[in-house]
Amino acid sequence: MAATDITDGETAAIEAATARLVHALDALEAAAERRREADREGRSLVEHVHALGSDRARLASELDEATARSKQLETANREVATRIDRAIESIRGALNSDE
Repeated sequence: MAATDITDGETAAIEAATARLVHALDALEAAAERRREADREGRSLVEHVHALGSDRARLASELDEATARSKQLETANREVATRIDRAIESIRGALNSDE
């Protein structure tokens, strides 16, 4: 038998091996596509986390500013209340001295 003579059994074995190879290549291609998709989703997730971090930093800064402004307003409110109390006492004193 010459090297180029192939039996039916050998042809069937080659065809089966070829089918398994095609199937394996298809599976590899599908796995590679899933990996590319996962990488895209991973990048998207990283970008989303970065955006959330930026938002958090901005909101924290705004909160600090609002807290500082609130404290300033509380201090001014106490000062105004004290001045009003003094003015009321002064007016009462003036009214009582006229009596």
